[in-house]
Amino acid sequence: MAIVITDECINCGACEPECPNTAIYEGADDWRYADGTDLEGNVVLPNGKEADANEAQEPISDEIYYIVPDKCTECKGFHEEPQCAAVCPVDCCVPDDEHVETEEELLGKQKFMHGDE
Repeated sequence: MAIVITDECINCGACEPECPNTAIYEGADDWRYADGTDLEGNVVLPNGKEADANEAQEPISDEIYYIVPDKCTECKGFHEEPQCAAVCPVDCCVPDDEHVETEEELLGKQKFMHGDE
């Protein structure tokens, strides 16, 4: 499953540079599938959704840092544990029950976004 940042977030920004998928954004910032990935142009995501990787997407939160579920792999393929949760001083990076995925699905998403790095 993806990780979500709860409203206990103090906006310290410690999590953002730790994300290998560039899935974490500051509140109110637009995001793109292409940010920090090998994706460009029109893509079909592993979940079947079609998107323009370079097109700006609406922020998920205007108040606090947020994680884009379509880009979060819980750091599978990069690290043993989610790096956002490891560095968060207030433990507000927690599993997202709304976006449950198997380890196989997370690794597939990682390979889709980053190729054979």
